[in-house]
Amino acid sequence: MGLRELAVRWADALDGVVAPTRTRNQIEGLLAELADVLLAAVRGTIDGKVAKDAAAVLVAANYRDPIALSRSVQVICWDMVREICPTGTESEYGAVRERAIVVAADFAAGFTSALRSAVLAEQETTLAAALSAAQEAEVRRQLSEARFEAVFAGASVGIGTIDATGRVLDVNAALAEMLGQPASVMPGRSVAEILGPANIGDAYAEFERLLNGGADRFRLETDHLRPDGTIASIDLSMSAVRDSGGRVHFLIGIAVDVTERKKLADRLWHDANHDSLTGLPNRVLFFDRLANATPPVGLCYLDLDGFKEVNDVWGHTVGDRVLRDVAQRLRESVEPAGGLVARIGGDEFIVLVERCTGADQLALISGLLLDALAAPIQLAGRAVVVGASIGTVFVLGRPTAIDELMHAADTAMYRNKSAGARSARGPRGRD
Repeated sequence: MGLRELAVRWADALDGVVAPTRTRNQIEGLLAELADVLLAAVRGTIDGKVAKDAAAVLVAANYRDPIALSRSVQVICWDMVREICPTGTESEYGAVRERAIVVAADFAAGFTSALRSAVLAEQETTLAAALSAAQEAEVRRQLSEARFEAVFAGASVGIGTIDATGRVLDVNAALAEMLGQPASVMPGRSVAEILGPANIGDAYAEFERLLNGGADRFRLETDHLRPDGTIASIDLSMSAVRDSGGRVHFLIGIAVDVTERKKLADRLWHDANHDSLTGLPNRVLFFDRLANATPPVGLCYLDLDGFKEVNDVWGHTVGDRVLRDVAQRLRESVEPAGGLVARIGGDEFIVLVERCTGADQLALISGLLLDALAAPIQLAGRAVVVGASIGTVFVLGRPTAIDELMHAADTAMYRNKSAGARSARGPRGRD
């Protein structure tokens, strides 16, 4: 394909996402430079964390829509992998694919961080402008009030002013929309009355500190329940404007709706901590949960028997469908019993049991896992059957030597596989 063609494909994927000030040739040149760095990361010749810097460059070029991130991740995980392994072996392709997923996760993290920094910088600029105009109103009322009104009415962020008794002086349209109430009904009412009991929390406590003189400003993120039942996530900054005697004259607040940003961050966290094929927790999330598990702790290490033959006979597309079906069966069989199922690679799965009662419970869960795989998997007229070998480990205390614990579970599983304690029934197809 070549670097230039890869840049063109990437530019085509981003076409229409924003209206950048650069020409098409400039965009392709920029993407070619980024693609060169990301390809090196996917090949494993440089640290994959350079993907974070590459994402920041993309945000700086005004690609801020979540679609730009989604399409860029697809370029990394598909186009760049095909560029590196057009005809590679399965093991080579798998290694490159795994590195591409890690690079894509770092790219997503860098994109989120850069996007958040850009939004917060814009918010700080707006807050500084609004505060400057509000303070100037005391000495140059006629001129500065006109300036403040222009900022107030036209700002895309929410702005509100509150008097020293806690009653609303004015709000702009953006803030009224965030709160889910008409701007016309808020002036003259107390903040407590407007927010309602469901929203009296940390933000309101900080607001009272401002009125009482206990603080000059605060900033926090808060979830606001609107009257229609929807929830807005708001990044709120408030400052006290004092008179010449140091008394609180009024408060001014700047609010930014970060609901979509939080949804994007949650989605990116989920994608980075879950297996893209099966939707199960991946190695990263599993080891985090294991390190913080409540003891006693039990593990069931499961390796599919006969899965390689499924891939060899019917190909990877069928193999992927089998893995998805297996993952669903395992989840449904053990989650009601308190187990967390994760895919840690290939055809290997593991179940974490917190507050495990001992070997009897692990034997019960192992039986549930094996029973879940007993029925054939029906795929386009074929009946595919896979079995499994399972090794279990039980520890009384909080896991500390994670590697040793995993090695013990892996060893137990292979011991059972070798002994043929519960071997696979072997894959078979029926048209």
